[in-house]
Amino acid sequence: MELTKNQQQVIDLVKEMNAVELNGLVKALEEEFGVTAAAMVVAGGAGAAAGADAGAAASDAMNVELTEAGAQKIAVIKVVKEALGLDLKSAKELVEKAPVIIKENAKSDEAEALKTKLTEAGATVTFK
Repeated sequence: MELTKNQQQVIDLVKEMNAVELNGLVKALEEEFGVTAAAMVVAGGAGAAAGADAGAAASDAMNVELTEAGAQKIAVIKVVKEALGLDLKSAKELVEKAPVIIKENAKSDEAEALKTKLTEAGATVTFK
């Protein structure tokens, strides 16, 4: 399928976004167009499946999911804030949405390091 110039620009911009930015974009699109995240997740899932077929490099990448913040939510918020370079409010909002993907397409060593930090802070973390 051939894309228009505008469509390709949108795709290029989305590729550069991190999980927090994508989450904000999804919410803005929901509000602007009256759509639901369920439809977007299906579309995103199809794109992820196509991306996984693109090559062996994709197999080295994984998504880090904050499954549960745990009893020490403040410590988890601090780790998320530091690891993702977020402001305190954004980190808090992200942690409160658990379960949520906090880092997409992370290299395995980066994902393991993030999981270790979050687990030490009291969170439950899984890889997707």
